[in-house]
Parts: sequence; C-alpha cells; structure tokens
Amino acid sequence: MTQADFYILGGQTQHEQWFFACRLVEQVRQKDRSVLLQVANEQDARALDDMLWQFREDAFVPHALLNAEDAPADCPVSIGWHPEPGHHHDVIINLSPELPAFFSRFERLVEVVVQNDDVLDYTRQHFRFLKDRGYPIEHKDMRMR
Repeated sequence: MTQADFYILGGQTQHEQWFFACRLVEQVRQKDRSVLLQVANEQDARALDDMLWQFREDAFVPHALLNAEDAPADCPVSIGWHPEPGHHHDVIINLSPELPAFFSRFERLVEVVVQNDDVLDYTRQHFRFLKDRGYPIEHKDMRMR
C-alpha cells in the first residue's frame, strides 16, 4: 500500500514549495530511488525543469520531462502532467492540485504543503481521501526546522 507523507512548510509561495521539492528529489536520489514530480500542466513542468537545473549551484539532478523525445527510457527523475506515469512506480511528489488517479501504483506519495489557502484546501482534500481509504499517512512538520 502506498505510504503518504505530507511535508508541512512555513512558507507560502509556489517557489518555496518547489524549492523544497527540488531538495527532496536530491535526497531521494541519494538513496537510488526514482522520482516522478507531478505538476498541473506543461508550463509548470517546464518551469520546474528550469528550477531543478538551478536550485543550488553545486546540485546535479539528472531529469527530463516525462515522455520527452530526448528523455532516456529509464530516466530516474521525470516531471509529468500526464494522465499516466510512464515507467515510474517508486516515489511521486505531487505538486498538482489533483491527486493523480495512478498514485496508488507508487510505493510513496509525497505532498508538499505551503501556507497558501489554495494549496491548503487541495492538500486537505487529498489527506481526507487517503485517510478515508486507509492509506498510511505521516506528517512531517518542517516549520520548526
């Protein structure tokens, strides 16, 4: 069953949410796990793609847009907005207002929560959906760190 982790941040902006996701991807990759970053649309995917290249000067996170023609078939980090996750099944970091229908094929689902009314609303909906269906959920309060 998919483990759901909700990281609660003190920040309020999408930039803070995405920056945290970039750092988290780097940590997950150090454990040799694959990651799908799910966003709402292609425009967000391209913006997050740029951020992953630049979020830290000494960071290197090999990644590609999901289903891009030049993406390796087994790319360890993909950014998607598609209704299918490609080859991924390990970790999904959901940065989209929608909980992807395919989330349960992943071992771990991550939601990054910032203190923005829209984000709080949709992540609460995701939490209720997961809780009502018996998924194991963990809160990681990052506001005090």
